Amino acid sequence: MKNYGIAASAIIMAVCGATAMAGEAARLSGSLIGTPEAHDGNPLENICDGDLSTSFYALRPDGAYSRPWAGFDLGAPHVVTRIGIAPAASSKSCSRLAVFQGANEADFADAMPIAMVPAEGLTPGERYYIDVEVSRGFRYVRMVGAGGAQMNVAELEFYGTPGEGDDSRFFQVTHLPTIAFNTPGMEEIKAKDDKHPGSTIYVISDNGSTLLTDRACQMKGRGNGSWQMEKKPFQIKFDKKQQILADAPAKAKKWTLINNHGDKTLMRNRVAFDMSRAIGLEYTPYCRFVDVIYNGEYEGCYQLCDQMEVRPGRVDITEMTPDDVAGEALTGGYFLEIDAYADQEISWFNAHHNIPVTIKSPADDEIVDAQRRYIENYFNMMVDAVYASDYTDPERGYRRYLDLESFLRYFICGELTGNTDTYWSTYMYKERGSDRFVTGPVWDQDLAFNNDSRTFDVNGKSDFIYCYSGASAAGNMKEFVTRIVKDDPAARRRVSEIWSLLRKRDDFNAEFFNNRIDAYAADLDASQKLNFLRWPILDQWVHMNPRPLYTYEAEVSAVKNYITSRFRKLDELIGIVDVEDESAIPPVTAGTDTSAPAEYFRLDGTSCGSAPSAPGLYILRRGSSASKILVK
Repeated sequence: MKNYGIAASAIIMAVCGATAMAGEAARLSGSLIGTPEAHDGNPLENICDGDLSTSFYALRPDGAYSRPWAGFDLGAPHVVTRIGIAPAASSKSCSRLAVFQGANEADFADAMPIAMVPAEGLTPGERYYIDVEVSRGFRYVRMVGAGGAQMNVAELEFYGTPGEGDDSRFFQVTHLPTIAFNTPGMEEIKAKDDKHPGSTIYVISDNGSTLLTDRACQMKGRGNGSWQMEKKPFQIKFDKKQQILADAPAKAKKWTLINNHGDKTLMRNRVAFDMSRAIGLEYTPYCRFVDVIYNGEYEGCYQLCDQMEVRPGRVDITEMTPDDVAGEALTGGYFLEIDAYADQEISWFNAHHNIPVTIKSPADDEIVDAQRRYIENYFNMMVDAVYASDYTDPERGYRRYLDLESFLRYFICGELTGNTDTYWSTYMYKERGSDRFVTGPVWDQDLAFNNDSRTFDVNGKSDFIYCYSGASAAGNMKEFVTRIVKDDPAARRRVSEIWSLLRKRDDFNAEFFNNRIDAYAADLDASQKLNFLRWPILDQWVHMNPRPLYTYEAEVSAVKNYITSRFRKLDELIGIVDVEDESAIPPVTAGTDTSAPAEYFRLDGTSCGSAPSAPGLYILRRGSSASKILVK
């Protein structure tokens, strides 16, 4: 597998001068630079010979990582205002979604996107111009070959004016925030633990007016099953703690870029997180839809998300130090994952009754023996209590060690989304001084909402989804769950009470969440179209998909249909009981997703859709919080 980055290949340079004009912008002249992987006598010099019948042709081996590119050293910074491009007449590919970059370092380590070939592509053998609206000046400019296509370019031109410019405008792929990152030398991220310190990352938002930059970032892969997919997930680790976007609750170093490749709606995780907030779990991860550019190549629509870690704004418990080895300090906080992959981790144990557990915090390289012994022993006490003969006793049973309310809400969320991985990976945490483990947050929902062939069709099942053999579980977790939600009469009654109270609320029904899905689909429209041009999989089985539905609209409709049926099914499976004390589950305000789309309702509860134009009193809802507003 070749690396086509600058560090691994020579740079071809030749002088390419011109004075032609495109509109009012002067064509820029400079030294021709690029990668030397020309194919069949189609050298780099062909991109500025004025002959549309010749081209620079660079092969991209199928399935191999490569980044062929061509550009110019302009000799001094210039603000680029327009790009001229002509795909080769013989090219079957129009370089659709190819990215243009500007840089001020010769190795392009600081390269940032300035434009992209439109989604409709370009007709081979014809010349086109693309306007650039980036205000920063660059000395080095280039085009990077489009992902999944050969690079075959007949002519390439840049137009603009001399100067360093300013930082008032930057390029966003769509109206979603754009995250662009470069590893040193454009090196490939080859594995989920393949770390690339010294990477450069740009987070561009607010229609190109806001830029977050880190030149000492570490990029790496992430995920287990998701890493095996062709569209890779990534982890960002900033040099310093950052609030990555203005609405992010946490200021932290680590953030995740979830690929959602097996979820063709690109939104299952986010909808599940909305449900988690409505159900009232203490912490639900922050997330936003974003476009990603990786080493100059458009990678598609991703979900920017919290890293699962102990941190204010995330799992907000006491962060331990190696000195916390006695007294109350030893009691927490601990962040654990009941994890089917636990035996592949460094810091893990197999709890009694075959419950595998990874210790997420304290971290592998920080936890000390006293802490490891304490949390393993205390977790075993909780598990043993669940399996004891008197486990249902409210004083002597498992309630001493397990926060039942969070466990049952987590259960409800897993059943509502129909997530077959609910107990394959289950997070729990224990705060300092507390006797009980809290369950949550929800995570990894790409197989939810009827997206798993092993359990499809979820709503056709006569029992809870976790019970079925197609649903995955770590160790003996299915029996652990059954002892609580089925075999403990008081817990079973409490599940029905929580569900019944939730169902009384006007933000906990199929119509509410389906309206939310429609809003997300509208928000994702431009990005999802680009994503499925980059990854044309709508007609394919990916991962555990039960069937291909061929269009994005059909994928979204399938989730909405599932939700409509699922509420009815859980009314039957969980049961509606008469509960008067609605204050037992108040409307959720903490952890509201401020990035959720605003929705407007009339006072009778009917939806207005977008902002109402008629004067009157309305209910404005964002996430799970609501307030009355007067439209004048």
